[in-house]
Amino acid sequence: MILYPAIDIAGGKAVRLVQGDFDAQTVYGDDPLQAARAWVDAGARFLHVVDLDGARIGTPQNLHHLERIAGELGVPVQYGGGLRSPQAVADALGAGARRVLLGTAAINDMAFLDEVVATHAEHVVVSIDTRAGFVATAGWTHTSEAPAEQVIERLQDRGVEMFVFTDVDRDGMLEGPDLDGVQRLAAVVRGRLLCSGGIATRDDLVALAALRQANLAGVIVGKALYERRFTVAEGQAALDGTSL
Repeated sequence: MILYPAIDIAGGKAVRLVQGDFDAQTVYGDDPLQAARAWVDAGARFLHVVDLDGARIGTPQNLHHLERIAGELGVPVQYGGGLRSPQAVADALGAGARRVLLGTAAINDMAFLDEVVATHAEHVVVSIDTRAGFVATAGWTHTSEAPAEQVIERLQDRGVEMFVFTDVDRDGMLEGPDLDGVQRLAAVVRGRLLCSGGIATRDDLVALAALRQANLAGVIVGKALYERRFTVAEGQAALDGTSL
């Protein structure tokens, strides 16, 4: 498993939200590139970058930061936020993203999803955000009546091979990951799964590794790293089953 430090960009700064709430925002750095560089210098193998401005507006707003991060740091980046058209996806990949992270548009617009998968299949990741097991969409403001497992099955049938699972209620709360939810979704995913939300301690990463889910490929961590609850190296060692 790979540890993915998260860089969320809003207003040109590296920030973190609580449960996706723009009014509950903490600024951790004035320059997203410098925030990303700190994680790479600490040993990060992959970065998770989210354009919060793009997610809010509906089109990417921070591709210039993506270009700087991908171009200068030498590690792959997965990028999401505002990717709601094939052109936006192409622009993100052109700016240096290794993978593009799709959200509500991939779930609600099958024509869009089919076109993107047909063109960029190996670069596509779909975010499955849940509340109480049901998929949350529209920036986590709407909770559907669709169980996450059902949505994943439908998306897999259309060629999606990689997913990010986030328990919205845990995001930014430092209360630990949803281990049951990870196991439940891992049993459905035929490709690879990343998990996000709630990571607070190195022990949380040890617990995820102990699930021994072969398709659990990584863990996205934001606030716990920014608040120095553990280092990138310590977190990666926990996922590797080793100690520093």
